[in-house]
Amino acid sequence: MTPLRQRMIEDMQVRNFSPHTQSAYVLQVSLLARYFGKTPDQLGPEDIRSYQVYLTNEKKLAPSSILRAVGALRFLYQVTLHKDWSVADIIPAPKKPQKLPIVLSPEEVLHFPSCVASPKHRTIVITCYAAGLRVSEAVRLKPAQIDSQRMVIRVEQGKGQRDRYVMLSPRLLEILRDWWRLAQPKPWLFPGPIPGRHITTGSVESACQEAHRAARIPKPITPHSMRYVVSLIML
Repeated sequence: MTPLRQRMIEDMQVRNFSPHTQSAYVLQVSLLARYFGKTPDQLGPEDIRSYQVYLTNEKKLAPSSILRAVGALRFLYQVTLHKDWSVADIIPAPKKPQKLPIVLSPEEVLHFPSCVASPKHRTIVITCYAAGLRVSEAVRLKPAQIDSQRMVIRVEQGKGQRDRYVMLSPRLLEILRDWWRLAQPKPWLFPGPIPGRHITTGSVESACQEAHRAARIPKPITPHSMRYVVSLIML
């Protein structure tokens, strides 16, 4: 590991960046260095500009992908390398298109979970629907986070490494209790095949793809999009 990479990682660690963000930023800086065949501290504003042109015109990356590179490079040059650049001018962020979410009909909302074959995956899907959870939050739930007395779910270290509470409907509580009686899971509410570890988001995404094909719903459906659906299944 180069001293520059080590310093950048330490700069992110002391700011309590998530491991996912750290890995993503390090990857983006590595791609920059590989493109020029130089260490990033040898590059200047014109190099950064030409790299962004390359990402936009040759790689044809989506704005969301370019935004990840911009975030990493701004951190590197402003925080780790202490450049006195105006980073907003030197490393501009592309405008991200605003798109309306795909909305499922009431019938589709009810139909889709029934096409998820595994009871575990189906319970996760319904939990994402009913509580508005990200799939990464749902797979990391533990039984103790389901508070049936206060009718809330405690979400620990969600996006931005923040804890929060979400409402727990009586119907969702019933479904989670059915899953508990079936599997008696511990320590995770949704354990994976490796003892002591929770199920992976990839496993849930694969199950959703299979259910999507079985449901024959033409609209795109992903685990992430589920949390934006008005959950008629709980009514």
